[in-house]
Amino acid sequence: MEENQQVKVVNKDERTWAMLCHLSAFAGFIVPFGSIIGPLIIWLIKKDEMQMVNEHGKKALNFQITMAIAYIICFALMFVVIGVILLPIVAIFSFIMVVLASIKANEGKEFNYPLSLNLIK
Repeated sequence: MEENQQVKVVNKDERTWAMLCHLSAFAGFIVPFGSIIGPLIIWLIKKDEMQMVNEHGKKALNFQITMAIAYIICFALMFVVIGVILLPIVAIFSFIMVVLASIKANEGKEFNYPLSLNLIK
């Protein structure tokens, strides 16, 4: 380990809440727009108390907004059939990325979603 590299120790509560920011996106299976509302609620409640939750919450929200845009585009493209192929691909990609982000958050590590728009800074 390099001398300049700092090891950030994060307590279990902070890691758990950061993980829940990502996992709450699965609320979209139950509630319309739950994939955005879930991370938004957790982020708004805990962002001032926990820096890790603030960072993971913003990343989760940005990714879920990006995925919502992708879903809308896929639905529009269903009229020309390509959306039928793209929709399951986007859904599987979203599911895998949320699971990976949740695991990284629980380990106390940073995770950057690929292809995510940086809307909330």
